[in-house]
Amino acid sequence: MWPRAQGGDNERDTLMDDPRQTIKVENAPSKPRRFIFVLLDQFTLLSFASAIEAIRIANRMSGRQLYEWRLAGEGGEMVSCSAGTSFALDMDLTEVTRDDTILICGGMRIQSATTKKLLSWLRREARKGPVIGGLCTAGYSLAKAGLLDGKRATIHWENQDSFTEEFDEVNLTKSVFVVDGNRMTTAGGTSSIDLMLKIIADDHGEELANAVADQLIYSSIRTDQDTQRLSVPTRIGVRHPKLSQVIQKMEQNIEEPISPSILAREVGMSTRQLERLFRRYLNRSPKRYYMELRLQKARNLLMQTDMSVINVALACGFASPSHFSKCYRAHYDTTPYRERGSHATRLSI
Repeated sequence: MWPRAQGGDNERDTLMDDPRQTIKVENAPSKPRRFIFVLLDQFTLLSFASAIEAIRIANRMSGRQLYEWRLAGEGGEMVSCSAGTSFALDMDLTEVTRDDTILICGGMRIQSATTKKLLSWLRREARKGPVIGGLCTAGYSLAKAGLLDGKRATIHWENQDSFTEEFDEVNLTKSVFVVDGNRMTTAGGTSSIDLMLKIIADDHGEELANAVADQLIYSSIRTDQDTQRLSVPTRIGVRHPKLSQVIQKMEQNIEEPISPSILAREVGMSTRQLERLFRRYLNRSPKRYYMELRLQKARNLLMQTDMSVINVALACGFASPSHFSKCYRAHYDTTPYRERGSHATRLSI
């Protein structure tokens, strides 16, 4: 079990030991900016730790108490992350102030972790106008509460398919983080560092943010213009421009698949040339590769949404549930219905 991790009086004792190394900050506050980290059940430790370490180091490098934090959650007692470590909380989901910055920390099983109590609390606190953010999968919680309607947002790439199906009023991006007004979202993992470095730079200047990045050995600071997934060539390990173009078109047209002949024509080659290209670099036909992409999306939707199997089939370009089931079974050695049932059983354990 981890002890309570709060930035209070004890934190002042751990500020920069050598005052000669202290970074002069801009806009020195009269009181620290307070973050309320709301830890949901099975939250991702890396996303949370990355965020809290950035502001802790900002305090240390500036020699001042610029930031403080509290850990909150339902019940106000204990919560476990997806790695199994338990954390002691400082507070329940109680009233906070307009000046507080609320960061919801999500992870696995985000749908079940987004409880009615959490949604009611978010909507109530949002009426005060504070900055509210969602780390990792917690963009789902904000969207479910209606806090991202009409706004740009992001979420971990693995959850993008299900998010898009459920929240069409949100402008979902593939960015590592997004700040839209008083709403913030991140894609998970180390993207929390990028968001916090932006906050630190906005609050107290680039010099402090860069010093924090150096302490974290974080040499490639990303902006909201950077995407969270690797480029197609990097992902597939092949740097062939036309092959990359075709795969990108496939990924963008899952619901209404494009025939290999049309894909080939759009990149200026024959269907036979495209076949040879896929066989040479990916050891499968374009049709087979496309089918695997569609089935992968289907599996994500089955695992992460309550969409009917028929609607999942349609969303992935299958004209009939029977054809979808046949293809799914051939690839995953189980049916879509059994896949969903076994997933629900695992979640209930």
